[in-house]
Amino acid sequence: MNFRHLILTGAIALPTALVMPASQPGARLASAEMQGIVQQAQATGIAEVPAAPWADLDPADSLYRAAREALNREDYRRAATLFADISRRFPKSEYAVDAGYWRAYALYRSGRDSDLREALRAIETQQKSFPKAKTAGDASTLAVRINGELGKRGDVGSAQKVAEAATGDDAPCTRGSRNDEDLEMRIAALNALLQMDAQSVVPIIKGVFAKRDACSAQLREKAVFILSQKQTPETEAMLIDLTRSDPNQSVREQAVFWLGQVHTDRAAAALEEIATSSRDMALREKAIFALNEQGSPRAAALLRRFAESADTPESVREQAIFWLGQKRSSENAEFLRSLFGKLGKAERNDELRKKIMFSLSQMHGVGNDRWLLALALDNSNSEDVRGHALFTAGQAGIPGSDLVSLYDRLSDADVKEKLIWVLSESRDRASSDKLVEIAQKDPDREMRKKAIFWLGQKNDPRIRQILIDILNKP
Repeated sequence: MNFRHLILTGAIALPTALVMPASQPGARLASAEMQGIVQQAQATGIAEVPAAPWADLDPADSLYRAAREALNREDYRRAATLFADISRRFPKSEYAVDAGYWRAYALYRSGRDSDLREALRAIETQQKSFPKAKTAGDASTLAVRINGELGKRGDVGSAQKVAEAATGDDAPCTRGSRNDEDLEMRIAALNALLQMDAQSVVPIIKGVFAKRDACSAQLREKAVFILSQKQTPETEAMLIDLTRSDPNQSVREQAVFWLGQVHTDRAAAALEEIATSSRDMALREKAIFALNEQGSPRAAALLRRFAESADTPESVREQAIFWLGQKRSSENAEFLRSLFGKLGKAERNDELRKKIMFSLSQMHGVGNDRWLLALALDNSNSEDVRGHALFTAGQAGIPGSDLVSLYDRLSDADVKEKLIWVLSESRDRASSDKLVEIAQKDPDREMRKKAIFWLGQKNDPRIRQILIDILNKP
């Protein structure tokens, strides 16, 4: 079991928009999540592979096969020519309905200015001739992409079309396919804004944020990401305003998250205000994470203050403790170990002390491993805390050879049982040898049974033979 497993199984809860430095535990999961956010913002899906030929008797079948093959091998100019031939020579063919879209897509992938403009004309022709084509929605989205690319290259008219698509109109919000299509188009327009310069984008995004109805919440959420990628003198103020005034919870949370990527005193002050005084506990937790992301001495001091204060709401306090453990720092390690001692050994503090132990287990090389082993041997701690100390020691990567020597020094059955499990998770030979010894010689029958069970989970021929010997013992 490792850090990633604990996240995936829900043993620990992380903020929804999690980003961590690649050097930290759990970074691969965080990076994947971050990549998903970026990819989602950058592209609204469109059809990219034509369907397999389906009408053998259609007069355009052979031409469609050739066009499809050319597109699949990325010969875009030939594919565009062949799809155009389908529309020109066989306008009543089954294949002609979507040929205009595939011609436009091939021209888009070809990428020259003239190709992009010709692609827009092909889409316009398809929309007039075949408004109910299966690819009609894809064509509309593709048109926005193309206009975004042309806008990036300085085409003012195309940039204006993207702006109009992003802001939309103020029609009433109702359910239905037309509204869904409009939303998809506006999201595609926002995605296209990523390609344009900040000076052009920010005024458009302001128009999106001005719409506060429930139907535009998803659009505003996407716009928060776009804004975060366009650093201007207004970015910080706009994000701060969203954290305070947007009526949608998800939009506020996204604004808090991206505010953590703005490394200024004003951003830190805004996050501090949210973390200390917001009535929304979820938003407080997001602010704690965002402060951690800033990585400044001020942010670190705030996290320690939140972790230490008994006045901090429990969920926020736990988040502060967790994120302190994600920064490999002797100062943070000393602080958390000291906090552990200050909490005292009352049962009501055990859950918080366990959070501290886990946080410290994520910080390697700063003396936490020996500290955790000492906790496991301290009989003044509860069995629960001592067992958790062993669990987190295993998470900290302490060699099995160091854990083995603890077994005979323990007296509590529950704690010994936890150590047997930790030894079973270790891959070194010393751990397996100790489990074999327990299984064969421990005077406690229950401990022998536990060791045998966990030995059975190991794929080791040597251990299998030992288990067979136990079974065959007279």
